[in-house]
Amino acid sequence: MLPLSRKSLLAIEAVLDVALHSRPDPVQAREITERQKVPQRYLEQIMQALVRADILRGVRGPRGGYRLARERRRISIDEIVRVISVLESPEDQATVRSDIGKQVVAPFCDKLTEQLMTALGKTTIEDLCKDVSAPQAPSQAGDFTI
Repeated sequence: MLPLSRKSLLAIEAVLDVALHSRPDPVQAREITERQKVPQRYLEQIMQALVRADILRGVRGPRGGYRLARERRRISIDEIVRVISVLESPEDQATVRSDIGKQVVAPFCDKLTEQLMTALGKTTIEDLCKDVSAPQAPSQAGDFTI
């Protein structure tokens, strides 16, 4: 069914947060949880999945935290959603049970999901960074672009 769960939205927000705030030091999970108002334990599972998928890079040490593993323009939103969908339990997924649901509602939702993922695939973290209002963004909104 539709892939934008609470975890997916939090993952998108977390990657965007790292993209906006990781200069010059990495962004600590504690900072993200304060800004996003979520428990750190809940966020850590998501962040580790993003590190394993080479979307984020974990930096160890007392001033450690997270940085983008790639350029903003090379991280698509659908990639983040796909990584997080693996963490979703079967109970988190909506399912249809009736015949009409299987015949009409499920194919309709599948079509919507396909359209949504296509749109998310065309959208990058760079695109979302451009939409952030100036007061939240760092004054020098550079990237580690080479």
